[in-house]
Amino acid sequence: MQTNILEYLERTVERLPDKVAFANEDTALTFRQVSDQARAIGSFLNREGFCKQPVVVFMKKHPRTIAAFLGAVYGGNYYVPLDEEMPRHRIELIFRTLQPGAMICDETTRPMAEEMAFSGRIFRYEDMAFGSIDEDALARIRDRQIDTDPIYIVFTSGSTGIPKGVMACHRSVLDYIEQLCPVLKFNENTVFGNQTPLYFDACLKEILPTLKFGATTYIIPKQLFLFPVKLVEFLNRYRINTLCWVVSALTMISSLRTFEKVKPEYLHTIAFASEVFPIKQFNLWRAALPNARFINLYGPTETTGICCYYEVDREFGMDETMPIGRPFRNTEILLLDENDRIPAPGEQGEICIRGTRLTLGYYCNPEKTAEAFVQNPLNKLYPERIYRTGDLGKYNERGELVFLSRKDFQIKHMGHRIELGEIEVIVNMHEAVASACCIFDSEKKKIVLYYVGQLTPGDMAAYIREKLPRYMVPHVIKPLDAMPLTPNGKIDRNLLKAWYRENKD
Repeated sequence: MQTNILEYLERTVERLPDKVAFANEDTALTFRQVSDQARAIGSFLNREGFCKQPVVVFMKKHPRTIAAFLGAVYGGNYYVPLDEEMPRHRIELIFRTLQPGAMICDETTRPMAEEMAFSGRIFRYEDMAFGSIDEDALARIRDRQIDTDPIYIVFTSGSTGIPKGVMACHRSVLDYIEQLCPVLKFNENTVFGNQTPLYFDACLKEILPTLKFGATTYIIPKQLFLFPVKLVEFLNRYRINTLCWVVSALTMISSLRTFEKVKPEYLHTIAFASEVFPIKQFNLWRAALPNARFINLYGPTETTGICCYYEVDREFGMDETMPIGRPFRNTEILLLDENDRIPAPGEQGEICIRGTRLTLGYYCNPEKTAEAFVQNPLNKLYPERIYRTGDLGKYNERGELVFLSRKDFQIKHMGHRIELGEIEVIVNMHEAVASACCIFDSEKKKIVLYYVGQLTPGDMAAYIREKLPRYMVPHVIKPLDAMPLTPNGKIDRNLLKAWYRENKD
């Protein structure tokens, strides 16, 4: 029985030592190189006295960064991925929570690290990854490791402004990968094109199946996402056949008519998550790649990433929402109403998750952990944790789970309960709209719409009035040249709210 994620790498390096595991345009690491460098890093950390501690990996996005992650785990520690593009203030808030003793940097990030309020020791990747490997020490560390030991901490936004560190362990990650791979049909011939930053858990969908099967992951240069034709040409150059991307990255390609100039020649699997895929944009992808598989994924960081999936098997009307489908094996979805009871068929409830997939909770934050990871209210007989996602969903007539909105995206206005996401769906249906986002001014009780598209606010208002009740028509409609996105590709609603507060008067 497998109890440690490192076993994926160890089995593959015996079978495919010289195959490329991770690469970008300049550097390629084989499985043997990943293994040697990771084990050297683990040995180095052990010699320096670091064990069962958070090890910050503060490096630019690069194949070596992945080897550093694994090196921290080989040393019996858990890695904390940071990135040179993260705001310095956010990094220093993370340091306050972590109090880490060790940081791994590269030549790009070390000068930045030395300027920060970091009291631990800073190590260069190059000084760690090419040193001696202490096989005896690594064997002793492995002998003490168990499947509930943490692997990583990923920091997400916190409602108080302080980032929350989500801790995942071997057990939850192994369960995730073992259930994900058969559904997405990964194998040795899978070639991933990585889009997501390495400091988000979303990259696990590529990193760990690569290690498990001996697949290959190409890290796509970020600047290519500004040039969709060049981006698709990159996919073709490296024969990339599988994408696990956020929706905004996919819609950026389709909304700019890229497929009229070039199409991805090798793609056969496109998995997407993070936002609702506008049907208009999805149809452009499906028309361009009629033989590809499209899988809608859903899941929060607190459940080790993805916990629900839906493989698209039918056409959708422009006013329909694609379901998130069903949970992976060994995971259960509970819908709970405001009274913690199962709602009637077709009624909405909060999406709650139970199973091995749950992470350990929030690092050094027992109060927030206790708020989100709670006793299953349907079980009064023994301890059983569930995670309350804060997302609202319902089952459709086919028995598929449909995401409706965040609880905090639901408003009460003029005596009506309104889902802001419903307005966004209607706006995204317009052929001239690339993306849309609604926020609510709770002080002045105004619905505010931001959109990217080729029509005036007046025309937009007229269009919405044709589609929605009067009480759902936004009071303020503002066009944008581009929609602001968070680093993981979601629409940055907090930034839109800040823009609105600064300019509403």
